Amino acid sequence: MCSEVTSALQRVDTGGVVCELCARLFDQCFQCERFTRHSRYVVGNQRACAECARQLQACRDCGTLIRGRGQCDRCADPYKVWNYFYRPDPIFHGDGPLFLGMELEVIVPEDRYDDMVAIAVDALGPLGYLKRDSSIQPAGFEIVCHPMTYQYALTGFPWQMLDDLNVLGCRTNTSVGLHVHASRAGFTGPAHIYRWMKLVYRNHAEVTALARRTSRRYAPFEPGTRARAKDLAKGAHHALGLPRNQAINPHPRDTLELRVFASSLEAQQVQAALAFTDASIRYTADLSIPQIRAGGWDWDRFTGWASRRLEYTPLLAELTAPDDTREVLLCAS
Repeated sequence: MCSEVTSALQRVDTGGVVCELCARLFDQCFQCERFTRHSRYVVGNQRACAECARQLQACRDCGTLIRGRGQCDRCADPYKVWNYFYRPDPIFHGDGPLFLGMELEVIVPEDRYDDMVAIAVDALGPLGYLKRDSSIQPAGFEIVCHPMTYQYALTGFPWQMLDDLNVLGCRTNTSVGLHVHASRAGFTGPAHIYRWMKLVYRNHAEVTALARRTSRRYAPFEPGTRARAKDLAKGAHHALGLPRNQAINPHPRDTLELRVFASSLEAQQVQAALAFTDASIRYTADLSIPQIRAGGWDWDRFTGWASRRLEYTPLLAELTAPDDTREVLLCAS
């Protein structure tokens, strides 16, 4: 199955083997420890191969596979804030192939933590869940959304929730961020991913201004990543040796994570982050070599293209906001 010559081969559920490098592209069954390429079976936050899944039961509420009978942990305790490594099967919202997954970090008053959890969980419903993140201090949670199209997000995300959390004392600052995952399947191929990465990296200053944050620890624009863009566009296995915490995190197998944005409880700023991700990917989809040579990667060309599309109104509103309302925050940590 794998042409790599290595002493550390891993078993897969089809009976073949893969090398350690290629195994990064597979899920590992929690029960038999074999690797499986496309596991549709989840047990809690663990994956199972098809053979082991047949020995499990389905949650009576959501259908998630569980070891016993009854409900899965999430249905049994819907107000649980999950650990950082929790990774349920994605629930897709909207018509792809380009889906966006949002992670919004929020600082929460310690004396009202349970109340804020209840508000967020009730508002999100099946669209998302809450996770812990040790970087959110002194207390808080990360709002994680299942993959959704940009158009779905505009009407399907509970935007009023952000204002409710803000009014009740939640806040954001330079230490918390907003991350947007874009599905690799939403790109036309490696060349498209390369063009998109180049657009983001060539317009470092403009992207930083839009993102309202410069973070040397969590989302720096790494020269090494920019230099390896052509290889990274070919797949996550080319990201070995690169840090995860950078402007574009190339490590996820199925997504590319844009980590540059400052967190916010203002709907327009969050919508603008989603709009930029969607618009920049769609803009670079058909960007030809002659267009690039004529300035296609220039910021003005991109924003001019976006300004002619009404769906990106939140992005345009942020781009034209007065400088004193869109101050770039320096996150030194």
